[in-house]
Amino acid sequence: MKQKGWIAGGILVLLALAAMAYFWATGLFASLEAYRSPLHASPPQAGPALGQPATRRVVFVLIDALRADTAQNAEVMPTLAKLRAQGASATDHSQPPSYSEPGYSVLLTGAWPELSDGPAVNLDYADIPTFTQDNLFSAAHRAGLQTAVSGYYWFEKLIPQSAVDLSFYTPGEDRVADRAVVDAALPWLAGDQAQLVLVHIDQVDYAGHHEGGAKSPAWNEAARRADDLLAEIVAQLDLSQDTLLVTSDHGQIDAGGHGGDDPVVLVEPFVLVGAGVKPGSYPDIQMVDIAPTLAALLGTNLPASTQGQVLTDMLDLPEQTLAALPAATQAQQTALLKAYSAGMGVAAPAVAGTDVAAYQAAIASIRADRIACERLPRIGLAVVLGLIPLVMLFLKRRSGTAWFLGGAILFQALFHFRYAFLDGKVYSLSGITSQADFTSYIVTTGGIALVISWTVIMLASGLLRRGPAAAARGTLALALTTAYLLLIPILYHFALNGAVVTGFLPEMAPAFMALLSLVALIIVSAGGLLLTGLAALLATRSQPENNRMEGSI
Repeated sequence: MKQKGWIAGGILVLLALAAMAYFWATGLFASLEAYRSPLHASPPQAGPALGQPATRRVVFVLIDALRADTAQNAEVMPTLAKLRAQGASATDHSQPPSYSEPGYSVLLTGAWPELSDGPAVNLDYADIPTFTQDNLFSAAHRAGLQTAVSGYYWFEKLIPQSAVDLSFYTPGEDRVADRAVVDAALPWLAGDQAQLVLVHIDQVDYAGHHEGGAKSPAWNEAARRADDLLAEIVAQLDLSQDTLLVTSDHGQIDAGGHGGDDPVVLVEPFVLVGAGVKPGSYPDIQMVDIAPTLAALLGTNLPASTQGQVLTDMLDLPEQTLAALPAATQAQQTALLKAYSAGMGVAAPAVAGTDVAAYQAAIASIRADRIACERLPRIGLAVVLGLIPLVMLFLKRRSGTAWFLGGAILFQALFHFRYAFLDGKVYSLSGITSQADFTSYIVTTGGIALVISWTVIMLASGLLRRGPAAAARGTLALALTTAYLLLIPILYHFALNGAVVTGFLPEMAPAFMALLSLVALIIVSAGGLLLTGLAALLATRSQPENNRMEGSI
């Protein structure tokens, strides 16, 4: 009776774990998709325009996913190399999530993904929200400038279309789409029809995702074609009067993909050339610096939510703009700090002066205090939840406990051997091509690892020869021990980030490991139940033979 109760209890625990893991994993995905900035409901208001522009127009060429190392290769991108020699260049740094929609939002609002209120991940076209925060296009339109966008159709949803005068959008991502994008933009440039023009070239990103990754020949071929398109754009410009920016929204991992915190996806090229620019090689910059820098060149207001600073060292700005910039910076950063403080429900700390870093440090301090306050009770709960199974395992330890722990470790070794070594996958969101593919891969890999570890333990321990009850109990113990090891990264994520994404974007590495472990926990729990039944069946069939052998002895 006691044995049946143990088996029934184990089955119920596995059922509960499978259900919890499923709803937690889907909830974590959904909460990241639904994330909105603390500034969403009360964005800071735009200030006055800086005044006189330093250029006739700014042409912003965004080569999607272009890695910094590819951009430095003069054999692949000779046009970009010439522009770099003529203008100001630097290495640009971004922050995760390194998906395109967050990257576009940072580039155009000057705010990091947590504050920009753009999507935190790439949403379907129908679900993409329009910017709630001030942005380059809205600022340009308020200043009476004509604006134009030619590129992927996500920009149609992100940028307020009331702030766009000329546009061409395409759902295509390959070389054919890029040809159409540039063909649409060239007449605008030839006719000097707009003072802020965004041209989005997408085929490098397409090659990374669909043609073999960033180390494939197709990647460099796409980059070379993008460089040729860039040359066509440059041919329409007079760089004594016009300013050209070339950058990207993120990089890609070698295998193709982005979205996580891998170093290679968080570094981008930055080349600014033409009117108002002091040529030279400059120290590293932050992606949030790009929007206010372009605003200063155009003489518009600084984007109201920007967390970056105008790169004055590389600019030759009119005296009027230089004179207005300190007060404008202080006013913009003060308003941003007040809006963020209000969103967090605290009083804004006193910060004075024009040092953007000081205001951003105050915002970071408010954030850190709130996170620490919320994190402390979660840490305590996670420790308790993590210790309970360990204490129970210690108190209930039997001679077979080592077998189950060994099987759980074998599961981990097999799973990660295939994941990291055989398939070369990365432990970050950059490795997720789609939710369906990710889930299918983890379920398949986890299922294979579970069956192998179960087979090894059943044969090595001899549990199948001890009867159906012993075989079932042993299988349940193996599944529960394996589940416990999977719960450790899940609880770590819970302690750091909370169960799902709420007021802050999570630390990406623990969040990814929790997501991977949650999906693996589903297959371990469900598979453990199936293997429990199989173990009992196999043990039952082998029982008569064992009995006959015992009788003959």
